[in-house]
Amino acid sequence: MIEAATRTGGEPGAFGERIMELAERLAQWSESTDGLTCTYLSPAHRAVAAEIGDLMRRAGLITEIDAVANVVGRYPTRDQAARALILASHYDTVRNAGKYDGRLGVLTALVVAEHLKRLDRKLPFHLDVIAFSEEEGVRFSSSFLGSCAVAGRFDSKLLERRDAGGVSLAAAMREAGLDPGKIPALGRRREELVGYLEVHIEQGPVLLEERLSAGIVSAIAGSVRMMITVTGTAGHAGTVPMARRHDAAAAAAELLLYVEKRCAQAPTLVGTVGQLGVPDGAINIIPGRCELTLDVRAGDDATRDAAMSDIMAEIDRIAARRGVSFDCREVQRTAAVRCSSHLQSVLSDALTRVGVPPRQLPSGAGHDAMMFDGLTETAMLFVRCGNGGVSHSPREIVTAEDADIAARVVLDAVLQLAEAS
Repeated sequence: MIEAATRTGGEPGAFGERIMELAERLAQWSESTDGLTCTYLSPAHRAVAAEIGDLMRRAGLITEIDAVANVVGRYPTRDQAARALILASHYDTVRNAGKYDGRLGVLTALVVAEHLKRLDRKLPFHLDVIAFSEEEGVRFSSSFLGSCAVAGRFDSKLLERRDAGGVSLAAAMREAGLDPGKIPALGRRREELVGYLEVHIEQGPVLLEERLSAGIVSAIAGSVRMMITVTGTAGHAGTVPMARRHDAAAAAAELLLYVEKRCAQAPTLVGTVGQLGVPDGAINIIPGRCELTLDVRAGDDATRDAAMSDIMAEIDRIAARRGVSFDCREVQRTAAVRCSSHLQSVLSDALTRVGVPPRQLPSGAGHDAMMFDGLTETAMLFVRCGNGGVSHSPREIVTAEDADIAARVVLDAVLQLAEAS
């Protein structure tokens, strides 16, 4: 029966060609003329939401744009009280983005729903295709606004966040015709859900180097992010002897090198100082202040937290040795997520049937799937990307062939779950 189900995908390559066509169509709306930028509730963002909604309606899905601008399409089953399987990802982008980060998952889910509707293949559960409005955190410095609302994790304090222009999240929502007061009602309940499945580009080189079209995410890394300010003593670059300096930038550099060394000591552990600056610095002044960011991630919280403990201890040692002070402010902490072993097995079977050897790999990047941990079973399918695995860049590449395989794997997985229900 399953083997027969996998033959319902139509002509080979049809899914992939459709996904590529739609990705190009969505990319026409951008905040910038020289690249793709689509941030939360910008005119480009609202245009993309409208287009996705139109695509869903034309596919026969019951469609709405909800209170946080998620585009939600339902392929209903006959029993309105039935549970739902969510296929989802996000449609916002970083600045100067590629065409597939987030949107590949949205479009893969859409073409699967289109196909089921075309066949009039009814499922024992609702199939909910969700295009999350915000995952990247670009405009309001807060990630997962769309998915945390659907997962019932939206913190009302987020409405006070302001963008670079001073506009609050609440004001931006109201200006876009959204009602922030309706956000709590978006939260799904455990008993309403069959599971959550997300397709995403790998954003790395593993599948490319191993010549695999797709792979199964085993876990999503947990992260700690900090804003750090080092305060030393400014002084004349020519008159203060080296032994008497309290150089804030040198202390920051020492910390950066320690982070690099410490985070090379365990599998899945990574540490990054992504921003590093000397406010009001000059070529002839010893830095009296340095500002930097710290991002530490690992596939499990214990590994990440052990590294953070060592880093904080090293900060104390550097401060004492150099006569500087560190102010460390934690701005985000997310727990690592283990993907469902059951859904990983379903994806493994589906990959085998399309001729791709199952390969499990962790995700070092955060994803909307993290918001559903503890609420329902979650799984992710990674799709190979080219150019060395680059993402968050116009150089981001996915082939139509790999997109086609991803859609067939998702279709197979949906039908497996239907058969087991």
